[in-house]
Amino acid sequence: LHLSAVKLAELHSDLKIQEKDELRWKKLKAEGLDEDGEKEAKLRRNLNVIMTKYGMNGKKDSQLVDTNYIKDGTESDTLDDPRLEKLWSKAKSSGKFSDEELDKLWREFKHHKEKIHEYNILLETVSRTEDIHKNVINPSEENLVKEEILHNKHRELKDKLRSINQGFERLRKVSHQGYDTTSEFEEPRVIDLWDMAKSANFTEKELESFREELKHFEAKIEKHHHYQKQLEISHQKLKHVEGTGDKDHLNRNKEKYAMLEEKTKELGYKVKKHLQDLSSRISQGLQHNEL
Repeated sequence: LHLSAVKLAELHSDLKIQEKDELRWKKLKAEGLDEDGEKEAKLRRNLNVIMTKYGMNGKKDSQLVDTNYIKDGTESDTLDDPRLEKLWSKAKSSGKFSDEELDKLWREFKHHKEKIHEYNILLETVSRTEDIHKNVINPSEENLVKEEILHNKHRELKDKLRSINQGFERLRKVSHQGYDTTSEFEEPRVIDLWDMAKSANFTEKELESFREELKHFEAKIEKHHHYQKQLEISHQKLKHVEGTGDKDHLNRNKEKYAMLEEKTKELGYKVKKHLQDLSSRISQGLQHNEL
């Protein structure tokens, strides 16, 4: 796959979560708690996203760029959207951003690209399901269940589209005005969660509690960023030392690399699991709004 050290650690974290979700689903299925197949369909969508993200779906140039780390501080991929390309070009030439801020902004653009990609995968899944449903001749109780599944998927599409629209407006504002020094959060995923939380059916007390949890989550992400960068540096050093023939030096570098790799995997898993939990809570709040 020709993945970087950071990408391999991220793939490990994604697959670990996928494996746990599938084991949980198998238990539910054995207990007859997934009769409509919705949880199984969601697992398939998640696996599809992972395979696309890391170029494992057989398609060329399909990898989604890591939203947590920008190699050498510069962009290494296109945004696949003329509106985003235009905004990014303006931001780069505006002189309003330091190098560090440009790196942060690029992460936001790449995160937005990933959101659009996941939305398109879900849209394709819904379209296929609708086509199958339309071809059913005799309505039955099973088809009524499938209608409910479609309704849930449309609601998920609506949530994702809302997040995409909010994200684009934020990118447009930041690209033109620069970063607000009084902004509460910096990490793109945390900003998304906070914007959506404010639209959900939370009390003031619940919202304040969620805000504090997001601060802890952002600190966890920053720690993950740190280890990702250290892992990439260690990987470059290891490749350099391998060419020197110094076995002692090589062994020391291998030990350090192995330690950093394991820590990066562990933190990556914790970040993504925490993100799942937070997203699920917000989704429940948003659904409550529609009832």
